[in-house]
Amino acid sequence: MLLLIFLSKTKWKGFSFMSESFGGFHGFKKGFGGQPVNSFSHRLHGNASTVQQLTAPEPRPSSRESKCRPRRKVCQTVLNHFDSQYSEELGQQWLSARDVLLNPCCWQFGVLLNRFSDLTGVLSQLKSLGYYSLLPQTDSPNCQYKPFSSGIHAPLQCLVHKDPLRLPTQRHRPGWLKQYYLLNAASLLPVLALGVKDGEKVLDLCSAPGGKALALLQAATPGLLHCNEVDKSRYEWLLKTLESYIPPSLRDTIIVTNMDGRAIGGSQSESYDKVLVDAPCSNDRSWLFSPEAQQGELWLRERVQLPHLQKELLCSALAAVRPGGQVVYSTCTLSCAENQSVIEEVLTSCPGVEHLDLEEELIGSLSKHFTFAHLQPPLGHLVLPQQGRTWGPMFVCSLRRIS
Repeated sequence: MLLLIFLSKTKWKGFSFMSESFGGFHGFKKGFGGQPVNSFSHRLHGNASTVQQLTAPEPRPSSRESKCRPRRKVCQTVLNHFDSQYSEELGQQWLSARDVLLNPCCWQFGVLLNRFSDLTGVLSQLKSLGYYSLLPQTDSPNCQYKPFSSGIHAPLQCLVHKDPLRLPTQRHRPGWLKQYYLLNAASLLPVLALGVKDGEKVLDLCSAPGGKALALLQAATPGLLHCNEVDKSRYEWLLKTLESYIPPSLRDTIIVTNMDGRAIGGSQSESYDKVLVDAPCSNDRSWLFSPEAQQGELWLRERVQLPHLQKELLCSALAAVRPGGQVVYSTCTLSCAENQSVIEEVLTSCPGVEHLDLEEELIGSLSKHFTFAHLQPPLGHLVLPQQGRTWGPMFVCSLRRIS
């Protein structure tokens, strides 16, 4: 049974809010070692949303402009390591993904609409700018914006553009709910794979910065959403994200904790219907642009420890989910050691767990936008960045606890 300890309103003075751009991607999270951090839950506060006029997106620099502007410096140590590993694991598929990862000016941005904010006119404005729906069921003329107050639950809506355009980031303002969240559209794949239904108890084990938790709440209204983050600064970022997007009427159903995710399976066994493990990983997009060679070398040394941590987190998730419940594991790396190999080890070492294939209809509809790798072993799905379809990397695999 979960113990809910509600605290007074958090003071945000001195906290600098970070941009949600590419919110689905994170680097290696620190602080998993040692004893579990004391768990506590937090009730978020706020007021009703107000309206903000949507402004036109900013185009990314053209190839001519990008040559004239300072470019992010590539860490050669990390690139050499990736070239060696991914050429062997992915073959020719790595070459096209490599071109995209090395050129941030070509990266596309998805726009996840916030159903809890006032979106009057936003959808039509976005479509007039050339945006279109990622999901086919939200591209129908019958799928119109309906305010949250109407009680009618519109499906999750994410819009994408064929060009690398980027909308302005909306700033955090107390009492106002943001209208959209910018992200790599492939980061929605784990949320869609989890398929949360209204009333279900859900655990987001490694939740910061909060993009997937926000997407879960766009897709359904869980009976309970437990968001956990071990790293203190990322935990505060997570709180600010939820405060920026979620109305007061839903905040009593959300628990936010700052503890080691590996401990949750033991302390809250069989407590959840579904669990998302968006695991700390070697973030390929970020690592290629390590600020210093020494930092890149440090990350590469730490990288060998990640599969063990990821396996422990996944085992904790499987302990936390009820028999018959579903766990979705995801990363934002191309690495087989952190993707299929982790799944293989868990299936071998954890009895009463089975691999679930994602729905062919889901993968088929997203294949219009995403490029999926040919994996060996064929466990899970991996989105590969490609020119014109720069989404990913994103690995996702679904498991079910059967006993």
